[in-house]
Amino acid sequence: MKLSLRESDFLESFDLLWSKDLDKYKKNKLNLFILKINSNEFDYDLLVDMLLEPVIDYSISRQVKEKYKNKPMTLSRKAREKFVEYTRNNGELGELLLFCFLETHLGAPKILTKLELKTSTSHYVNGADGVHFLKLADGNYQLIFGESKTYHDIDRAIADAFKSISNFKNGVNDKGNHKSGIQYEKSLISDNLFKETFSEEEREFLESLIYPSKNRKFDVDDAFGIFIGFQVNVSDNEKAMPTADFRKLIRNRVDAEVNKYLASIQQKIIDNKLQGHNFYMYILPFTDIDSKRKKIMEAITK
Repeated sequence: MKLSLRESDFLESFDLLWSKDLDKYKKNKLNLFILKINSNEFDYDLLVDMLLEPVIDYSISRQVKEKYKNKPMTLSRKAREKFVEYTRNNGELGELLLFCFLETHLGAPKILTKLELKTSTSHYVNGADGVHFLKLADGNYQLIFGESKTYHDIDRAIADAFKSISNFKNGVNDKGNHKSGIQYEKSLISDNLFKETFSEEEREFLESLIYPSKNRKFDVDDAFGIFIGFQVNVSDNEKAMPTADFRKLIRNRVDAEVNKYLASIQQKIIDNKLQGHNFYMYILPFTDIDSKRKKIMEAITK
């Protein structure tokens, strides 16, 4: 199967500060990205430009995309309308960014995103933001379930992300009440594969990822992709600095802030009894996070 964003320039919006393993087995990796800086500001305009195409792949099934492949304006309108309707309540940018990072950086093709799943507000509370798969070097596979949190406070975002994953895995909510979780999610994937333009061979392969069979010649494990957006503060005096000095200042500040939480992240995996899973984390700082998130969402959906 091909990546949805195989020709995307999405990663050109960022600099990768570093990628670090969080445990001795190298199961859990944290990737710290920072937006390109232009004249002492994060280049949000560049990010918007790089999200215009991915929002189509995120919002629209392959089937619909194939149907309107010769009508790009219609396809773009349908994607934006669907995305606006879905994000009207909270304007969640993180889900889209996580989809893009998993596709372009990790190389994990999407199976379905939340927009494509048939959900019910009464039965589908703890659902993943999207589902991807990753082929490993040993020939086995992982199903990657997405979770994103974009808050002012990075500590709260990290804590809530792992709590949500724990609830999702165990099929409960914050109060301990039983809700649909990971097994229900897999049934939704299976039920909705017909919405994609998969060949019969691809559909059988995806079914085998979800449900074991005697003919399956590989193992499949559940893993998680996490996007964390947080706010980094910049003063007016700092904005007046020479551009080279400002870039160094922001890089050092973001590096120091995220490094403070490396041990805490691994401990949250243990505390939530999630040690058996692999985690692929993406962290991105924002300035004026609430206003910038709103402006980005408006720009990519107008």
